Amino acid sequence: MTRVLSSLALAIGALVACNVQAADEALIKRGEYLARAADCMACHTAEGGAPYAGGLPIHSPFGTIYGTNITPDKQHGIGNYSSDEFFAALTEGKRKDGANLYPAMPYTSYHLIKREDSDAIHAYLMSVAPINRPAPETSLSFPFNVRTGLMGWNLLYGKSVQLEEGKGNSEAWKRGQYMVEVLGHCGECHTPRNPIGALQQDKRLTGGLLLGYLAPSLLAQDLADRGWNQADLATFLKHGISAQGSMFNEMYPVVHHSTQHLEDSDLSAMATYLLGDQPPAAKVVQAVAHETLGESAKRGRQQYLNVCAGCHGGDGEGKPHIAVAMQGNTVLRQADSRNLVKAIVDGIREQQFTGFERMQPMPGFADKLDDQQLTDMVNYLREAWGGLPGDLTTQQLAQLKAD
Repeated sequence: MTRVLSSLALAIGALVACNVQAADEALIKRGEYLARAADCMACHTAEGGAPYAGGLPIHSPFGTIYGTNITPDKQHGIGNYSSDEFFAALTEGKRKDGANLYPAMPYTSYHLIKREDSDAIHAYLMSVAPINRPAPETSLSFPFNVRTGLMGWNLLYGKSVQLEEGKGNSEAWKRGQYMVEVLGHCGECHTPRNPIGALQQDKRLTGGLLLGYLAPSLLAQDLADRGWNQADLATFLKHGISAQGSMFNEMYPVVHHSTQHLEDSDLSAMATYLLGDQPPAAKVVQAVAHETLGESAKRGRQQYLNVCAGCHGGDGEGKPHIAVAMQGNTVLRQADSRNLVKAIVDGIREQQFTGFERMQPMPGFADKLDDQQLTDMVNYLREAWGGLPGDLTTQQLAQLKAD
């Protein structure tokens, strides 16, 4: 009998151990998904570096901030952080030693993260390979380098992001709100900031400037005016490319590290939240005949044929796996043409999207087009395919380049 009871106890113990292990594995797997949704890797992984080992330079008007090491290394990472301390870092911007994190860490959005989600992310990060490597030291100009000064900033702005009441909205809308506003922290880039770096909540999601580019408005009507519907927006988040163009600049790491890994239901929910349960109709822009273009745009067509048509097509049709189409392109439909100007002047690196989809690198033409030629070409693109007037002046163009 004793032997039977002993065997039974061992069997029960093994079963409990298996269940605990399975529960831990499920928690870690869920945490990995949530870390993707929260886009942790984009800021905490240097180009060509180990995942989550830090070192990525984050440029700001106040200086360069470096993404920290968030692997479980006990010397340079977060290996000594408890789940409580990790939650405090996410939601309050507090390090383990009590010092304030700079708000490049989006705790202004993460303060609304669910505790169970924070714990799952913590469990996942504790499971990745520890990397014993310090991140470069952040060095900001005075007085922004004084971390204690963030106490007042946090009192004013640390929890200023609040969710709109979801009463009357669908469950997909509510899920999308959490994915967009909290985990995805989209407002951190797509909302303008005041002179001391705080989000202007009265202009939430109306667009913000980032390293000379415009993170465009994500308001429903503005998205629809630029040609977006829910299906295409979800496709864009999943694959980084759609009928409206392809992701580039700061949005490219977002799809690379985050949104391409999300479930279709969550991507659909994000599109539902941004465009609404009853979305406005996507605006369709018809191509404008050459003879009806303004004088600047007519001159600009020749510049387009000289340097763009080889890849984007004489009629703006684009080439699969090489260059996106101009017809229906959302960048051309932004009233503020700085992103279009920046793309033409600086070029775009090669883009690798999901599956076998690729876009070849686009060279910059800063040394091939003078300001008048560039102005004319931008006016052609705006007027011919963007549904906008071709009224950009060389003075306005020079200002966009300077910005």
